[in-house]
Amino acid sequence: MREAAERLADAETTASTDHRRAQKDGHSYRSSIYPPGAEFALCHAETQLMGAVIGVLNESLTESIKGFYKLRKAYVTLDGILDAETRYMRKISGMTAHTPSRASVESFRSDRSAPSMKGVPGGFDVSTSKPPSVRSFQQPSPVDSDGTTATSDGHTNGAQDDDDEDEFYDADDGMTTNLDNASVDGEAPLSAKDLPAPQNLTAKHGLLDHDPDSDVFANPIDVFIHSGANLCFGLLLVMIAMIPPAFGKLLFIIGFHGDKDRGIRMLWQASKFHNINGAMAGLIVLGYYSTFVGMSDITPDSDPTSMDQNSVEGYPKQRCEALLAEMRRRHPKSHLWLLEEARMQATNRHLSTAIAMLEKSTKSKLKQVEALEMFEKSLNAMYIHDYALCAKSFIACVDLNNWSHALYYYIAGAANVEMYRQHRTSNPTEAAVYAKKATELLKLAPKHAGKKKFMARQLPFDVFVTRKVQKWESRARDWNIPFIDAVGVSPAEEMIFLWNGYKRMDTSQLEESLSRLSWSETSSPHWKREGPDEKALLAVLHGTTLRNLQRYEEAKKCLQYGVLSYDKNELKGGLRDDWTAPAANYEMGVNCWLQRGEARRDGREAEVKKWVQECESWIQKAASWEKYELDARIGLKIATAQDTLKRWHEKEGSAK
Repeated sequence: MREAAERLADAETTASTDHRRAQKDGHSYRSSIYPPGAEFALCHAETQLMGAVIGVLNESLTESIKGFYKLRKAYVTLDGILDAETRYMRKISGMTAHTPSRASVESFRSDRSAPSMKGVPGGFDVSTSKPPSVRSFQQPSPVDSDGTTATSDGHTNGAQDDDDEDEFYDADDGMTTNLDNASVDGEAPLSAKDLPAPQNLTAKHGLLDHDPDSDVFANPIDVFIHSGANLCFGLLLVMIAMIPPAFGKLLFIIGFHGDKDRGIRMLWQASKFHNINGAMAGLIVLGYYSTFVGMSDITPDSDPTSMDQNSVEGYPKQRCEALLAEMRRRHPKSHLWLLEEARMQATNRHLSTAIAMLEKSTKSKLKQVEALEMFEKSLNAMYIHDYALCAKSFIACVDLNNWSHALYYYIAGAANVEMYRQHRTSNPTEAAVYAKKATELLKLAPKHAGKKKFMARQLPFDVFVTRKVQKWESRARDWNIPFIDAVGVSPAEEMIFLWNGYKRMDTSQLEESLSRLSWSETSSPHWKREGPDEKALLAVLHGTTLRNLQRYEEAKKCLQYGVLSYDKNELKGGLRDDWTAPAANYEMGVNCWLQRGEARRDGREAEVKKWVQECESWIQKAASWEKYELDARIGLKIATAQDTLKRWHEKEGSAK
């Protein structure tokens, strides 16, 4: 990370210097869309984004805050570039024979959810027809008497900013380029008849969305700026919108709000282009749907036959498959796209196929990619209950990645616990081997916890792993039994739940999960000693498995009697698993949402509203729960559910 930070600092300085030079150089490329030097402003913003990542990963709260400030500065620059596109759209739209409808204008205004950048450092004044100056990416703000710089969003920045060297400076007024007089590669300025018809402009979303073969992108510099700005700003909007509530207080540093929908649309737009920006956008889009959407259960309905290329609801399966096919065509030797294809197979519940693809793959030349492939294979092996492969693969991850060793050892130990239980009565000799290995790995895991931090905090799973092992050690002492027999409800199934692996299993694999969970009640010699929290854990896992088998009423009964019937104080404190109660409330909401879907498919519209209301009630309970372990992870699912319910009401309201 130190080497990366040094290279980024050099790139940032160079981009700033080249930006100022391009503003003053009359022979530099003059775009019909962007201000002079916009390509270097984009590079500068990219270095700030990557520098922000380095800051957050430095395991220091101070560096993390600096990283968030860099995000803010990049946001401002990128918003300026995109405002130039807005001006261009208005200009060519004004040359059409018709005037945009009032509805189109209102839709455009409502879609630009980011606050107006007028008066904000780095913003364009969109209220004037005058194009931005060559230094519109960072205009100076008035300094108040107390020595702080005021911005229109109510925040203040110190007048003596130690990051001044990162700012762009005003060029001479005489160098201001008016878009009306812009030329391309020394040719005559564009006239109305030279401009392409705006049929590709999506007025509904206020975004420039021409395809790569459009005349708008005849110059590769414009292609670079457009694809890069959509990639970076789209990523920022999505990332800021999805920051867990636990880190939400840091958003004041950025000063802006995210917009997941707009961000995803921009990433889709960037993915059209055959360059590094398009490739990165494609990776992010596919990763978003396979990871974030894949981790959630209450998502908007998605019509796979929809031709709306701006739809970001649910999981647009056909569109993702088409994007992946195009990326594999563009980059046939890249392992990153092979990894994404394996993830897509897993999303489609073809876990064995996904594992086969990763196992047959040649070794990647990039260790980071090899680590990602191994981790993906490890998870999939856990989902299909191939415990030997799961343990072997997670141990291999230890040598490929230095971030989550506690988690790797823990899951490898959990896999050995399952193999011990499978052979406990049928082959005691072999079971003893697995028991020894499981004990070694599980006790080794906490020793590797806390070595890596995120924003000066321990990684959530490190805290989780440490507590679980302490819980089992305490039970082993109290009950005077071997450590392996003190392990409670299947730790492998618990990890499957936390990674939402049930969503990737087919029917036979889900039935196997039910079998593994039943071991506690049917074969464990110590089940009668278990307290409410362990029984609640079993009920959550059992209920989630039933829900994925579409046995909704059974799932709800399991959750009601196995978790929600307890006083919540019985499920928290000490070494108990305190996350089961909020998770059970969330799961109740998921069942209701899916029953809503069944009612709608069967034409029982009268039931739909009832199920939605019940779903909202459960989700609200989960959302308002007090702090608990893994609240950020489960909170992400809850936040997605809340967003989905909000969309549902908006659609129902518009339909009326």
